[in-house]
Amino acid sequence: MILIFRQYSFVFIALGLLIVAGLVLLSNKPKWNDYLAFGVIFAGLITAWVILHPRQTPLMDDAKMVRDMIGAGTPVLLEFQSPF
Repeated sequence: MILIFRQYSFVFIALGLLIVAGLVLLSNKPKWNDYLAFGVIFAGLITAWVILHPRQTPLMDDAKMVRDMIGAGTPVLLEFQSPF
């Protein structure tokens, strides 16, 4: 359960923001600009999700291999590098 929330916390926060924005913008006789503002917020959240969502990378297999080696009790030397 915690893993799902951690991985998809953006979705839960975005849904909460969308509900609050919908209640604020669309509660009292909304005009066309209220619908437009709600649509812009919705489109922005969808765009942010498309850009930021977790993806499978080629290095994920290496990470799983290292995790298995650490769990097996074998001494493992990890070297971290940065291009900066």
